[in-house]
Amino acid sequence: MFRLLASRLIQGVFTLLLLFTLTFVLVRLMPGNPYVTEKAIPAHVLEMRKKEAGLGEPQIVQYGIYLRNVVLNQDLGILFKKDGVRVTEVIKSSFPVSLTLGLLSMGIALIVGIPAGVVAAVRKNSLVDYSLMSGAMIGICLPSFVIGPFLAVTFGLHLGWLNVAGWNTWSDWVLPALTLGLINAAYLARLSRGGMLEILTQDFIRTARAKGVPGHRVITRHTLRGGLLPAITFLGPAFAGMISGSFVIETIFQIPGMGQHFVNAITDREYDLIQGLVLFYGILILAANMAVDLLQIAINPRLRNAS
Repeated sequence: MFRLLASRLIQGVFTLLLLFTLTFVLVRLMPGNPYVTEKAIPAHVLEMRKKEAGLGEPQIVQYGIYLRNVVLNQDLGILFKKDGVRVTEVIKSSFPVSLTLGLLSMGIALIVGIPAGVVAAVRKNSLVDYSLMSGAMIGICLPSFVIGPFLAVTFGLHLGWLNVAGWNTWSDWVLPALTLGLINAAYLARLSRGGMLEILTQDFIRTARAKGVPGHRVITRHTLRGGLLPAITFLGPAFAGMISGSFVIETIFQIPGMGQHFVNAITDREYDLIQGLVLFYGILILAANMAVDLLQIAINPRLRNAS
């Protein structure tokens, strides 16, 4: 078990280094620079500001300085167009909002998706199965920028039950969390159904039924642990995706999360902000995957005894 976790940790470090390097190179291949729109600044002043920001150094020097600051000082840099504002301050102020949205969405996805998948597997090839999986397929096929406005128009504008913008009260949270949650619930339902069907065909399940074990005990005590492994594997990247991939949702519902900063950073060519957000998301995804590995080890004895 410890060898497995150590291997995952080492792979994660190399992945972050590769992600860091690729992001550094790609953002500097974009046309222009962070000061490209500031046409009123005299040329000598513009050059001085670039030098102060470190943009006058060769890129290999910039890379070494930035990597050193990240590793030794946990400093992700500054916003070039907002003097004195650091990337870490932007992340600290906006991440709690995105985290709250992700947690609420994950709760909805688990409550809706896993029971739907289990019921569909138990009632295989029935009307219930077809109905649930049809709904899951619709959820997978429809993008968030279709589901979000539909929910906003229906429950916010026409019915007036919920707010469609902002992040101040619980009424503001429901629609964006529901949009993200239902999309991921569709994937969880499909994965849960597939995993449950695979376990239900195993010999030990037939043996349990032959011994007269009640149907609900076959499901709860013998099938769920193995049948939900595919869904558990999906939880890590799904949770990170709900936080890092909610740019569209945050834009639709005017949520002050991290997504808006990512979009603005690309528009304004804020190199350090792009680099810092990508690195932060990378760490978040690796941490979520590590948590899923621990959960799989706790559920699956074969993984626990693998090393």
